[in-house]
Amino acid sequence: MATARLKNNMTAPYLLDSTHKKIFPDVELALTDPDGLLAVGGDLSVERLVTAYQKGIFPWYSEGQPVLWWSPDPRMVLDPAEIKVSRSLAKKIRQQVFSVTMDKEFQKVILECAKPRLEKGRVQSETWILDEMIDAYNKLHKAGYAHSVECWQDNKLVGGLYGVAIGQVFFGESMFSRVSDSSKVAFVALSKQLQQWGFKLIDCQVYTSHLESLGAKMITRKNFINLLKHYTPLPASNTLWQIENE
Repeated sequence: MATARLKNNMTAPYLLDSTHKKIFPDVELALTDPDGLLAVGGDLSVERLVTAYQKGIFPWYSEGQPVLWWSPDPRMVLDPAEIKVSRSLAKKIRQQVFSVTMDKEFQKVILECAKPRLEKGRVQSETWILDEMIDAYNKLHKAGYAHSVECWQDNKLVGGLYGVAIGQVFFGESMFSRVSDSSKVAFVALSKQLQQWGFKLIDCQVYTSHLESLGAKMITRKNFINLLKHYTPLPASNTLWQIENE
């Protein structure tokens, strides 16, 4: 493997071509910055993406950059059985302010997640979900790996999330909310459904206070990789992705 030089004089192994889709550096070789940059280049084929997730690696890059592969340390995760639901959120769920579905509108969910985030009418963050990422995850969805959760209000899509399921692990990728608490309702519904299906872990990737409020916690990368070794080879407990009581 060659190396690529990035800003601040950092270097990372370069994945030379698309013919070696199962070759990634050991995650312990990730740079020691908090984000854990591991490798550069390669492609976003279904085979490479599935291999990456099984090894605790995910792609994340901006316009004009090559594909960047990351394995953060520590890692934020959630046991679906340990989801925390506040009283106000539980009340909103009981009142059925929103309805929740799965895999009904994967394309719409990822496109909503790709929109720049706004706050008080101003762009707070540009999207990292580029056209090639959208295309890659649509292919993962068609292959049965990527799934979406949709949150509806008055027949309008107002929140949701998507991610990748391998074995008994769900790797969360992104979520969006157009109405207060809609993404939280989607995440709670996902967690409860995954718990019923026997999933053991939700990978939340990196820390956010939003996810911490829902019960996610930080663990070491070493512990995370050990969990993946146990849970990603296991067969999924379901084949039909839908809310069982919808």
